[in-house]
Amino acid sequence: MTLLIIIIVLGLLFDFINGFHDAANSIATIVSTKVLTPFQAVIWAAFFNFLAFFISKYIIGEFGIANTVSKTVYEQYITLPIILAGVIAAIVWNLFTWWQGIPSSSSHTLIGGFAGSAIMANGWGAIHTSIIVKIAAFIFLAPFIGMLIAFLVTLLVYRICRHTSHLRAEVWFKHLQLASSALFSIGHGLNDSQKVMGIIAAAMIASHLNGEFGIASVKDIPDWVAFACFTAISLGTMSGGWKIVKTMGSKITKVTPLEGVVAETAGAITLYLTEYLKIPVSTTHTIAGSIIGVGATKRLSAVRWGVTKQLMTAWVLTIPVSAVLGAGIFILLSTFM
Repeated sequence: MTLLIIIIVLGLLFDFINGFHDAANSIATIVSTKVLTPFQAVIWAAFFNFLAFFISKYIIGEFGIANTVSKTVYEQYITLPIILAGVIAAIVWNLFTWWQGIPSSSSHTLIGGFAGSAIMANGWGAIHTSIIVKIAAFIFLAPFIGMLIAFLVTLLVYRICRHTSHLRAEVWFKHLQLASSALFSIGHGLNDSQKVMGIIAAAMIASHLNGEFGIASVKDIPDWVAFACFTAISLGTMSGGWKIVKTMGSKITKVTPLEGVVAETAGAITLYLTEYLKIPVSTTHTIAGSIIGVGATKRLSAVRWGVTKQLMTAWVLTIPVSAVLGAGIFILLSTFM
């Protein structure tokens, strides 16, 4: 019971860290275009992150991504020490990348840590390979989809607004960016909060199998777990993540209000699509791909490809590095437990 409580607390701590680590995803463009001040932006994003709980609970009617994450490792191989090692690994990597200002994926960090500790404990047969492959594929597919949608929508908007004065269009899009940022923040809440829910659900199932307090299935996850996860990520978002805001909002390409609207809308559409498919993806990857797509419509040189290459390197390394960390931490925990 004590170990389960520790995992739940650390899971919520990870969700909080995820909030300020990924706050940049929701607010980077709206801050860089000066539509809102940084303080106003994080409050705005936090509100819509929390609103996502009610959308999942009462409109969608399920937490599909949480179910996917909980099945990353086969149920018979899940133990509380494995989950604990995975969560600690995810926290360590998230804090490191935040400190370095690298917008890495909190989603893949958590999944990598969980899978790595399970592999160390039981071998490769412990992980649900098809789910891992699907999640890994969206490291590339999510930003590509966001980039393609942003590229096409930007061209369409330019065509529609070709006879509108620049000043008038900028005023319109500054107002519209409030709506697009809200849409993306909802997508962030829908996607990211559920990942920790899935890990906590897996821990509660493992506890139940040991004859202790827990649940028999992810469908039985208590409402307070969902509420706590969405609250933690919202509070984390309110604390901000200014190093990553700078990277996302200005280092990839210079973003105008029009381009901010398009990037956030394209990112939101991509997140809603993956929510429908019940695939956990990185909101970081999604918005970065959308920003690249917007920049590419001006000219390919408008995108700072050196920065983009560094981001992509971090994305690709996240799962294996987190898995190695998870494996190492599991070995350490095994000596004390």
